[in-house]
This record gives sequence, structure tokens and C-alpha cells, in this order.
Amino acid sequence: MNDTSPVVETLSFEEALRELEEIVRSLERGDASLETAIASYTRGTALRAHCERKLNEAEQRVQAIVPGPNGPSLREIEE
Repeated sequence: MNDTSPVVETLSFEEALRELEEIVRSLERGDASLETAIASYTRGTALRAHCERKLNEAEQRVQAIVPGPNGPSLREIEE
């Protein structure tokens, strides 16, 4: 993690998850200074929340699939 890290909201689920996994590995190794560890933990918390939002959105989209006469289709998703 550094000052040029992308804004969390711009990341795809996969990108955010990959970065979160890297942060967890780094924190588990314990090789960062206290300030770096705190910054990493803060970013990790934001990444986790972003991943949860993305998963919830995907779940809503899957639940919106309804059977129809011409096969499955999407119903309107309520936000």
C-alpha cells in the first residue's frame, strides 16, 4: 500500500480482494512499522466493505433473474 493506491471505489471486486489478501499477508508477517500497519489496516477495512458491497450487488442481480416464457430474464432491481 502506498500514496498512489487507487481509490477503493474504483476497484473491481477481484482487484480489491487481491489487494486485501496482500494486506492480510503483510500484517501477518508483522514486518511493517506501527504507522504502516495502521494505514494498511485502515485500507483493508475499506477494501473489505467495498467487497461486501460488490457481493451484495451481485446477489441482488442474481436474485433478480426470473423465469420467463423465453428463458430467464432480469427484473428491475430495487435500489
